[in-house]
Amino acid sequence: MPKAVISDVDGTLVDSNDLHARCWLETFQHFGIDIPFERVRFQIGKGGDQLLPALLDPSVLEKHGKAMEDFRKDLFTRDYLSRVTPFPGVKALFERMRSEGLLIVLASSGTDAEVKHHTELLGIGDLIAAATTADDAESSKPEPDIFEAALRKLPGVSAAEAVVIGDTPYDASAANKAGIPTIGVLCGGYPEKDLRDAGCIAIFRGPEHLLAEFDQSPLAR
Repeated sequence: MPKAVISDVDGTLVDSNDLHARCWLETFQHFGIDIPFERVRFQIGKGGDQLLPALLDPSVLEKHGKAMEDFRKDLFTRDYLSRVTPFPGVKALFERMRSEGLLIVLASSGTDAEVKHHTELLGIGDLIAAATTADDAESSKPEPDIFEAALRKLPGVSAAEAVVIGDTPYDASAANKAGIPTIGVLCGGYPEKDLRDAGCIAIFRGPEHLLAEFDQSPLAR
């Protein structure tokens, strides 16, 4: 049985991936750039430092990249954050994990305001040991920085003694680079094949399903 769980937040615990995609789409339109929704949606799970280079020409990125990130951050906080909803079963899952002696760290590349909002929305503040934000990582997923930062908040726990829960192939890729196995959840909208191809060791529909199958999951082994 692992000693700790490192959980992604957006798309894993809260239903926010489509909102993030629409926010980026609105940002691009503000700067006069037209990108199809599905192209943007497929990049969700990355931070702006990884998402923008995947979607923009280098000249546009150099000219507008920083302004786009700042605009998107303000726009999401103002117009989208209040529309985020929790997935079913999150608090009950966290209570079960804590009852089994597992330490829990939230590994988010979101802003401090977003992470605090989601923690309060889910009612899990007293169940987690720590949380990361974008300030804790130099590079976002699929680079391993955020999971390495989360692991540093778990003194005495090695990568092999932790498990990541995430909803995107970028979560699994980042966790693999950090040497941490990943449980995938489908509630973020990525196909099961993409999660398995990225290295997930088990797949569940979402937090509620993981809770229902807890005794047969990697969390109980």
